[in-house]
Amino acid sequence: RERQYRQRVDPGKMAKPRKRSIRIAGHATSLTLEEPFWRDLQALARKRKLSLNALVGKIDTGRGGNLSSALRLFIRDCYRSGELGSNG
Repeated sequence: RERQYRQRVDPGKMAKPRKRSIRIAGHATSLTLEEPFWRDLQALARKRKLSLNALVGKIDTGRGGNLSSALRLFIRDCYRSGELGSNG
């Protein structure tokens, strides 16, 4: 009989979403992201010599849906391309 192993996730160790206010094109808006995503966005903004607001604004102009989801997907793509992570 084949055994199945499942990774157990400790809810206490999961990153909790944090809401922050930023300005996009002069308008204040609130975003909710987990802390690791906020850190990655800040690192990308520094690397690209942009403010966090400017980086989020650029991502906002190209999105098709929810901004928080678009930011997570953008960060994922940065890891895949090597801009973030051990290759970046």
